[in-house]
Amino acid sequence: MTSNDGKLGAGLGFRLSVMMFLQYAIWGAWLPILYPFLLGHRGYSLDQVGMILAAGAVGAIFGPFVAGQVADRYFNTERYLGVSHLVGAVLVWVLASVESFWPFLGLSLFYGLIYAPTLALTNSLCFHHLTDRDRQFGPIRLWGTIGWIVAGVAMGHWLLAQHTPDGVTEEAVKLAQDAGRADAFRLSAILGLAMGFFCFLLPKTPPATDAREANATWEAIKEVRKQPLVTLFLLAVPISMIHQFYFVHTSEFLSELQRQHGAAESATAWINNIFGVGGGGLMTIGQMSEIGVLALIPLVAKRLSRKVLLGVGLLAYAARMALFAYVSESMSAVLLGVALHGFCFGCFIFVAFMVVDEESTADIRASAQNLFNLVIVGIGIIVGSWFATSIVGNWAKRIPVLDDSGAAVLDALGEPLMAMDFPALFSVPMWVALACFVALIVFYPGPKRGSA
Repeated sequence: MTSNDGKLGAGLGFRLSVMMFLQYAIWGAWLPILYPFLLGHRGYSLDQVGMILAAGAVGAIFGPFVAGQVADRYFNTERYLGVSHLVGAVLVWVLASVESFWPFLGLSLFYGLIYAPTLALTNSLCFHHLTDRDRQFGPIRLWGTIGWIVAGVAMGHWLLAQHTPDGVTEEAVKLAQDAGRADAFRLSAILGLAMGFFCFLLPKTPPATDAREANATWEAIKEVRKQPLVTLFLLAVPISMIHQFYFVHTSEFLSELQRQHGAAESATAWINNIFGVGGGGLMTIGQMSEIGVLALIPLVAKRLSRKVLLGVGLLAYAARMALFAYVSESMSAVLLGVALHGFCFGCFIFVAFMVVDEESTADIRASAQNLFNLVIVGIGIIVGSWFATSIVGNWAKRIPVLDDSGAAVLDALGEPLMAMDFPALFSVPMWVALACFVALIVFYPGPKRGSA
């Protein structure tokens, strides 16, 4: 219920906030640690890891044509969300114990088909019940960020307490933590069950009754061909690829830096005591800054044009990768790069979803949101996973690993082991982000204050 002054009723605001908390806690429990789990514990190759990361995004390709059509035309959004999360909880629980590559790939594909559409549908459900998206959506959506942080830090402390043995070698600790990352899937499944049942308590969000066309997705596609949506959708593909670079490589990158800069055990202990171990907890610094950025969006959204906000986000993407590539000798500079995630997400992806909602007609908004979700967590991640692993990842893995005597370390086949050249790796998405910024300046219409 909404009061006459445009403020959300306490009950509605609470339910929408809990929905966002659980929606992103489900994802935040396992996504940041997926890459080292698959590479370190399951022993999959870099190409196989890229295939699994891409398979999870396939759901965002096909999901919109089903979920958006159903939610806009036939089925209450809250019921669709409830059923989807209950099925997804079962699938992600099974993933914790699957060892073979092909079954893991197949289940990842199925889970993506179930989970990916729910990201956009939670946005659509919120927008359906909000009277002032600029003021109301930010405070609700930031609970999704809090959920991601809580799940990531909780998983880091669980690994520290349950899967970090004392009195063993560093390699043994690494192996134990890699195996313990399977518990992240189990935590996600528990959160998914809670979300599934909670969705049936959300406000009723029926399909549109005044639809002008039977196929909502087709009508949304026609609207996307107009400005500013066409430019926004085209920019979203390379930006999603940059996003994937971050989530694929940052955990390993930070772990290596902690070993290099953590000679003083007190510094390492300080980080571990706050964020836990495993990489996911430390990466939540980005989500913490995201909270501040999302809190500021309602204050600046009516003063700055959408084009300016999107441009700030693109520059943040470039600056983050520049810090990772060229200032990695400073741990504080690298952590600043992690913190820039808040501006990357808040000023580009968050604002972009607002633009999609503003520029779409009422009866196809769920489908339009799902189409943008298709680009962000579908096409962009599929291409980005391949680009970040099989192409740039393999190209940048070119530093020989040396033993204490300075001799090259050989693998089981007698070939030299190669480590990642992180400056070369992260310089690629930096230049892509700068190119996107130039494209935004040239092609995106505006600026218009308070609008797209």
